[in-house]
Amino acid sequence: MRTRVALAVCLAALAGGLAACGDEDPSGVAGASVVNEEAVEGEPLELGELTYNVQITRFLNPDDTEDSEYLRGQLPPPEGRSYLGVFVLIENETEEAHPSATDYVVFDTLDQEYQVIESESPYALEIGAEVPAEGQIPIPNTTAATGPNHASLMVFLVDDTVSDNRPLRLEISSEDGSGDIILDI
Repeated sequence: MRTRVALAVCLAALAGGLAACGDEDPSGVAGASVVNEEAVEGEPLELGELTYNVQITRFLNPDDTEDSEYLRGQLPPPEGRSYLGVFVLIENETEEAHPSATDYVVFDTLDQEYQVIESESPYALEIGAEVPAEGQIPIPNTTAATGPNHASLMVFLVDDTVSDNRPLRLEISSEDGSGDIILDI
């Protein structure tokens, strides 16, 4: 009987310890939650009140008529580098506006990182923009929303060898946490 009671006490202590896991964020604040999710391209990633959905990822060719608008203001890529376009739709289903993420980084399997570059394109995502209540980015009836991909564009200058180091991962960081979207190129 003593053995059973001792075993029950040990199991209860272990269960209580496991239940506490995840109740703190890395800063040590009890009760804070950290969102760290993963999705694949075409599947929504929820970070706080917003949903991020990569519609398409593809290399952009400065000599192509459509792509030249995506690359407006960009110089030809340096030797050994290419432009990678990531088209994203950000949705807010709440009754309040919320700021979108402020940090987007592409990583390859060798953990090389590529930062989003500034863009003058009418399709460009405004980093950190407010997503209207019950709305989306791109805003309906804008160039990006009515364009072929129906999404806002982020441009990354990547090494030509990046295709050898797939899958690529887009890390999105916001005030509500971070998450990854596996890109399909």
